[in-house]
Amino acid sequence: MSKFRKYYILILLLVLAASWYPLSMGAKVLGDMLREGTVRGDAYPKYIIPYTPISLGVIAGALAMPLLLKLRQCHALPAASALSLGVFFLSELLLERLVIVTTTVTTTLESWQMYMCYQPPGGYETRTWNEVNVLIGEYSPAFKLHFYFISLVLILSLLNALYGFGHMLLTGDTSRKRALMLQSLSSLVFLGLCVFACFTAFFRGGELTVSPVSALLMCLFFLVFGGTVGIFLGSFLLEKRPLFSIVLPALSASAVTLMMYLCEMVLLSGHLYRFGTGLFFRGLGPLVLAPADILLVLLSGVLCGGIMHRIHQTS
Repeated sequence: MSKFRKYYILILLLVLAASWYPLSMGAKVLGDMLREGTVRGDAYPKYIIPYTPISLGVIAGALAMPLLLKLRQCHALPAASALSLGVFFLSELLLERLVIVTTTVTTTLESWQMYMCYQPPGGYETRTWNEVNVLIGEYSPAFKLHFYFISLVLILSLLNALYGFGHMLLTGDTSRKRALMLQSLSSLVFLGLCVFACFTAFFRGGELTVSPVSALLMCLFFLVFGGTVGIFLGSFLLEKRPLFSIVLPALSASAVTLMMYLCEMVLLSGHLYRFGTGLFFRGLGPLVLAPADILLVLLSGVLCGGIMHRIHQTS
């Protein structure tokens, strides 16, 4: 058996194993819909949106790997990405149309997912909401964009690693090996943080000023998110001049970190979660961003640029 075939079988088994929970929970929801016509809030498995569609998308891309790499190696990743994103959005939109019935509200699955992201279901019915608790009532498009953006990064970064190593085994070209190893690491850490956030919401209690533990985890999430995107872009620019191979990935890392802040600001009606009290954590007037937030945006780019610079030095 060739090295590529062994690699393909191993990757497929790992992807299927990692997808067991979201796929089984997605099947459970569909079973409830077929039997009862609704999904009850107390029986709703956490975060099948977006992880069931993400799993389906990655599985579709992994299954197509041998065919796509055999037909057009240079276009295999774009074709796999298009296939995976198509499967993701199709399954995502189908799941979003499901209905959940709880003791207090009847709503679509997408709206319920939004409530869960902000406040765990146990606290949803008893919490006293105020004017900044905007996640009650109408569905916010910002939430949808927030989840779509995270899903897109997860799918593309995972496929970049899977197809990159597959291409390397077929061609013997190891020029992207270090970048792909870092891409794999950052993608898995980012995925782990996403799953952890889904089940804990990073221990936020529903207030805008979060605890030190929550602040630390949120900062780590932003940094890893920006780094994952920057390394993804940088892995294709290794042979370019430093302006493109180092600076551009660094700028992209800062840009996506800033974009996440903007999504959060729109989602919270012009507010942001605060990592502490005092001037360093207070918004700068209409800018809303605090000095701590601006520093985090810049740090995301600096760290990514440092990683890409290190890859060039050791290549």
